Amino acid sequence: MSALLSSLHAALPLHDADQSPAAFIENLKAGRGQTIVYYGTSLTAGGPWTRLVTEELTAKFAGQVTARNTGGPGMHSGWGLQNVDERVIAHKPDVVFIEFSVNDAVARFKLSPTEAKKNLTQMIDRIRTALPECEIILQVMNPIVGKPEGDSGWRPNLQVYQDNYREVAAARGLRLIDHMPAWMRLLETDEKTFRKYVPDGVHPNEAGYAHIVMPELRRALGL
Repeated sequence: MSALLSSLHAALPLHDADQSPAAFIENLKAGRGQTIVYYGTSLTAGGPWTRLVTEELTAKFAGQVTARNTGGPGMHSGWGLQNVDERVIAHKPDVVFIEFSVNDAVARFKLSPTEAKKNLTQMIDRIRTALPECEIILQVMNPIVGKPEGDSGWRPNLQVYQDNYREVAAARGLRLIDHMPAWMRLLETDEKTFRKYVPDGVHPNEAGYAHIVMPELRRALGL
C-alpha cells in the first residue's frame, strides 16, 4: 500500500489557482435554464454526488435546472463513445460531466491508454460538433483499494488512465475536476475513515461524497 500511495501522490497535480465559475453556473445566475447530463461509470450512474449537485443547484436556482444521469455501471470509454449520441447529444445539454478513466483502467477490459484517450477525444469531438455551445467538464474520481492482481477489478495502471483526462483537459481547454488530491490526503492520513467512506474500495458512499467530493465540486464550479 505504501508504494502505491507514494506513486500516486507524486503524480498528483497541485490545484490551479481559483478560476472563474463554470459557464453553466454563470448562465444560471443570469436566469437562463440549463440542462445537465452526467455521463460515466457506476461512480456516476449510482454515485450520490449527481443527486447532491442537482439538489444544491435546484435549491439555488429554482425552476432552472434539468438533470439527466445517463451513466452506465461497469462501462468504459468504448461504451461511452458508442452511446454518446443517444445518452448525451440527444438530451441537448448545456453542460456534460464525463468520467470513464476508472473503468478504462480495469485490466480485464484490455483497453490500452492510447485507445482510451482516443475514445475520450472522439466523444468530445462528437459533442462539440453537434452542440458547439455545450460545456464539457472532465472528472478524475477516487483511488481504488483492495483490488489486487487476479481480482476482476484490478487496475494496475489507474494513474496513467487518469492522466489521460488531465492531459486532454489541458490540451483542449476544458475544465477538469480532479478529486484525487482530496481522496489521497484522506487515504494517507486517515485510512480508517477512507475505508468508511469507500467501503468496497471502489464506490464512495453518500457520506464520502458529501465530505470529500462535494467541497471540491463547489470550489471547481464556482459555487
